Amino acid sequence: MDDHTEEQVSQTTRWRLISGTLGVICLLLMVTLGMLLKSSNFESFLMAHTKTDVESTSSPGPDRELQEGPDCCSCPKKWVGYRWNCYFISSEMKTWNESRNFCASQNSSLLQLQNRDELNFMNFSQRFYWIGLSYNEERGAWLWENGSAFSWDLFSSLETPDTKNCIVYKPMNSAMDEPCERENHYICKQQLI
Repeated sequence: MDDHTEEQVSQTTRWRLISGTLGVICLLLMVTLGMLLKSSNFESFLMAHTKTDVESTSSPGPDRELQEGPDCCSCPKKWVGYRWNCYFISSEMKTWNESRNFCASQNSSLLQLQNRDELNFMNFSQRFYWIGLSYNEERGAWLWENGSAFSWDLFSSLETPDTKNCIVYKPMNSAMDEPCERENHYICKQQLI
């Protein structure tokens, strides 16, 4: 081989070695981050970082999802602002009635979902949360706290819940019924518009 060909082979080998090393480093960083997120308390991480992370990635204009500014739509401390709503994601556990009463004391209500991806900022959560859906005996139907009708399209996994129970929800995943007296985490929602 001539010197020029040997130099090209040497450069190609060097770049392959560098790119392979960088690939391994990236893989190790991703695994480490995954382990850190798994071992940490996700809700405290979410409360501390979600609002600022989403704010920094939202785009300007009328479709802006996160609220900003003192006059517009500020959420209370320890609440997450997202898509013109404020959410309180509890770290404590309460019964359904205790959860509903806590939310009411905060000028909010237990979560009433508008669509399946409403809480997509919580898509890593492994917990189930009380939401504001229960069976109304007088009307013979599942209703949200404000009395509005429930769409079965929101929860494909919820087939025929026991009417004596209340509904718990795992964001972006599934819902099921549980006895209302059981303690669970909960989500409060304040609509800003």
